[in-house]
Amino acid sequence: MTDPTTPVTGGVDTHKDTHVAAVLNAVGVVLGTAEFPTTPAGYRRLLTWMRSFGDLTVVGVEGTGAWGAGLARHLTSSGVRVIEVQRPNRQFRRRHGKSDTADAIGAARAVQSGEANGAPKTADGSVEAIRLLSVARRSAIKARTQAANQMHAVVTTAPAELRTTLAGLNTKRLVDRCARFHTT
Repeated sequence: MTDPTTPVTGGVDTHKDTHVAAVLNAVGVVLGTAEFPTTPAGYRRLLTWMRSFGDLTVVGVEGTGAWGAGLARHLTSSGVRVIEVQRPNRQFRRRHGKSDTADAIGAARAVQSGEANGAPKTADGSVEAIRLLSVARRSAIKARTQAANQMHAVVTTAPAELRTTLAGLNTKRLVDRCARFHTT
């Protein structure tokens, strides 16, 4: 039985469908590791599991702005301090191998050592709303550019009669002209 007043630190390696978690005591001894689904029920089970080892003081989470966003929100709303942890160093991973469990332990150790100290992305509020609008705008501009380039390329390979009537038109005029075409 673990003493509920013993301070413990959590670490989580996040993925699309599952998160791998680790809990360490104050001197860095691994108390346990486990895998949980990326669902609200999975987040609750992960938090309950971590707290079963003692007083959960802080959790290091990889990717709080991506696959770890839901977990970070859940932990924060449950009163747990969350620290953004960067992905492990590639050279270290090459030498020691890639393991989700090792990454979760590494996330907790990065928090304990002070190497990781970033605030998690909150993914809410006006900043997040502006970010999402910017993403949508960039995507729309890219799609518009692709469509315009495609139309001009089709004109280049169109039959001569059609090509001569459409060649040299700017994108707006080309779209206006093509919108009036009818298929029979």
